[in-house]
Amino acid sequence: MAVITFINTIPNHVSVEEHRELTSNTPASFSDIPPVLRQKVDNVRVAFDPPLDGFPPEDGALGTLYIIESVLAFQSSTGRAFQVEYPSITLHATSRGDSGPFVYCQLDEPPAADASSSDGDDDALGMRELTLTPLDSSSLEFIFDALSACASLHPDSRESDDNDDGDDDDAAGDAFIDPDVAGFEIFTGTDGEELSEVGRAALAHLEEIIYDPYEHQRNDDHQGYSKVNGAQEEGQFSGSGREEPK
Repeated sequence: MAVITFINTIPNHVSVEEHRELTSNTPASFSDIPPVLRQKVDNVRVAFDPPLDGFPPEDGALGTLYIIESVLAFQSSTGRAFQVEYPSITLHATSRGDSGPFVYCQLDEPPAADASSSDGDDDALGMRELTLTPLDSSSLEFIFDALSACASLHPDSRESDDNDDGDDDDAAGDAFIDPDVAGFEIFTGTDGEELSEVGRAALAHLEEIIYDPYEHQRNDDHQGYSKVNGAQEEGQFSGSGREEPK
């Protein structure tokens, strides 16, 4: 199934208040209730890297972002619209670099049938970047928090498949894990383990754009903060290498 789909209309949805009213009395079927619109943000600029066929830069220049519990959707001022499935958003983060504040998303796409992973480009490896830049920077946190909430409703089905052979209790408990109790291990690549092509490309990309606060001595507490997939980290996710946010 396509990760990014062009659509003619924004998917049906209801507000939080409408959803509360619909569920106040037990409906005939909960599946008939439209998904909730977590956030609607006007005057947003979007960009893809590599560019998305059929979606020129003028379509992403300005539009309205709809963060619905079912999908992430965008309606351009030109009339063009698309939606993105949440399981395909493998990483999302806020950036407050020199190029301006934006929300960065990394999309995991199935590679094209004729693409070769040996080419070394992100498109062949099934990776695409999406940046969401609201003209009103105060909307940045609202976008990020809504994305985090909606993404949590759509766990990666591939991870669920990995738990099929385990106990039901263990599978259910994997959704929320206390790292101090579980004892997470850091991947070191030992014992013959290797990252996939996509994993290596993603790791190399993140190493380029994530600022390490310990590389330079702090002079004061005026250090920026970035959020990655719902967690707040000290430092700056600067999106280096870009003159303008995409």
